[in-house]
Amino acid sequence: MRTVKRVHPVLACVAAAAVMTGCSIEEATCGGGEYPVMSIGGTGGACVPNDEEPPKGYTRYPEGKVPKHVGDKWDTYWQTHTVDEDGKIVEVPQGG
Repeated sequence: MRTVKRVHPVLACVAAAAVMTGCSIEEATCGGGEYPVMSIGGTGGACVPNDEEPPKGYTRYPEGKVPKHVGDKWDTYWQTHTVDEDGKIVEVPQGG
C-alpha cells in the first residue's frame, strides 16, 4: 500500500511566490522605522522608533551583534547573554 502526501495548493503557491519574488519568510526582529534594544541585565527586548533613544532600563545592542531576524545567530546568542550596567557583555545565569 502506497501513501501519497499532498501539499495544500495555497501553501505551495505562497512558497513559490516567496522564492520567485525574493521575499524572505523570516520574521524581522523589528518593523520598518524601528531598531531593537535589549534590557540591561536581562534577556528582554523591545523595538524603538529610529528617532528615539532607548527607554530607561534598555540599551542598544553592541555594534555588529544586533539581531535582524527571529532565531538568527544574534537573536539566539542574546537569549543567554546580556549587557550589564557597565556595558560589559555577560552570560545570564541559568534560570535568570
